[in-house]
Amino acid sequence: MLIRSRREFLRATVKSAAALGAGSVLAKFGEMNALAASSNGYQALVCIYLQGGNDGHNTIIPISTAQQNYSLYQKTRQGLALPQSSLLSVLNGSDSYGLHPGIPELRALYNQGKAAVLANVGNLVAPIDRTGYQSNNLSLVPTALFSHVDQASQWQSAITNSMAGNGWGGRIADALQSQNGSAIFPSVSNMAQCGLFCTGKETSPASVPPPNGTNGATGMATLLDASYYGNPTSGDMQQLLSFDNGLQLVQAGNGILSRGNAYATTLSGLLKTSNITTPFPGSNPLAAQLLTVANVMSVRSQLGLNRQIFFCQLGTFDTHASQHATQQALLTQLSQAISAFYTATQEMGLAQQVTTFTISEFGRTLTPSGNDGSDHAWGNHHFMIGGAVKGGKFYGKFPELAVGGSLDANNRGTFIPTTSISQYGATLAEWFGVPAASISSIFPNIGNFSSSNLGFLA
Repeated sequence: MLIRSRREFLRATVKSAAALGAGSVLAKFGEMNALAASSNGYQALVCIYLQGGNDGHNTIIPISTAQQNYSLYQKTRQGLALPQSSLLSVLNGSDSYGLHPGIPELRALYNQGKAAVLANVGNLVAPIDRTGYQSNNLSLVPTALFSHVDQASQWQSAITNSMAGNGWGGRIADALQSQNGSAIFPSVSNMAQCGLFCTGKETSPASVPPPNGTNGATGMATLLDASYYGNPTSGDMQQLLSFDNGLQLVQAGNGILSRGNAYATTLSGLLKTSNITTPFPGSNPLAAQLLTVANVMSVRSQLGLNRQIFFCQLGTFDTHASQHATQQALLTQLSQAISAFYTATQEMGLAQQVTTFTISEFGRTLTPSGNDGSDHAWGNHHFMIGGAVKGGKFYGKFPELAVGGSLDANNRGTFIPTTSISQYGATLAEWFGVPAASISSIFPNIGNFSSSNLGFLA
């Protein structure tokens, strides 16, 4: 990438500063304690963002439970309903549910006790029902509900009613900096187009797009893999790095970009030593990201990291039309990629120490939009996967699929969440080693809920 103007240079400088973290210095490589990141004390969180708002109602479907059955689902979903014969049956206690036919690998992990479901989780200030929502008490309702941009921001920041400058993944990294005291690389790695989630108050992520570039990431792409993205030591790059016009900001940017060049070259060299043999599916952008995650994990000792957080993305799930075909393809990619990644963590002996989880900006309406799509809604169902997950069961409260019921915000099956993002994130953070005293600084609304730990991790 040749930056052809001063404005483009400044924009790239800002991206590079955020991606690399100015506090990370390559010179620390020689000072690193080689034993700092042994498997014994290592843990990782892997966030998979389902961009666009995955339709949870067609991902997890009640077949026969104490409150409802497939017929109720079929009646309300109309043309969106999946045939019962196509569903992959699972049990939650004595209740029977069906998973989308595109996720047999996730079903297998669920039945092995390595995956669990968190039902009807979403963005909440405090517990609220239909009456509270319709009372127009704005202090109880997250701002700009149903907006992609706003709800993606709030899901990633866990800040519900004000502008946020950082995310809960980054704030977790802030709280655990002492665990990575010898690190020469940021503890948060962005494999896609991370929003707020990756950025802390004190820490910044590294951008590590997969070498095939299938996730569309930009910024650091030209620096991470010279063999694919171009030669970062070319004349154009060297001219850029020596650019001098007397502006202090530009000179500082030159230094950051130069360090970033060396930094990325070092990481690229280390990744070539990775010997992951688990096969990952091709032509799958999420699988490419998760393979890169596995490769970075495999060189954790050389990087001096005991705690790592990764952000991946798959999309778009914004299915206002053609939902069946779109969701089938995307969920198939999700399931196959997660299965390969879990196998890779087993290969590395890290299955018990890596927890993967999904997020999405919102769920979708129970009632269809037209006959082959759905609209933006609120609560949604998510998966947690890993050896530490107390799997084979549901957590949270699965909503009754009744239009106009006590949890329906607007008579379209827009279900108000019964579990909050804060509770979801706090459970992950506590397992990850965040001290109890720090949880409220990461999740400001956690005190509004009766429990900060949902119990899905051992």
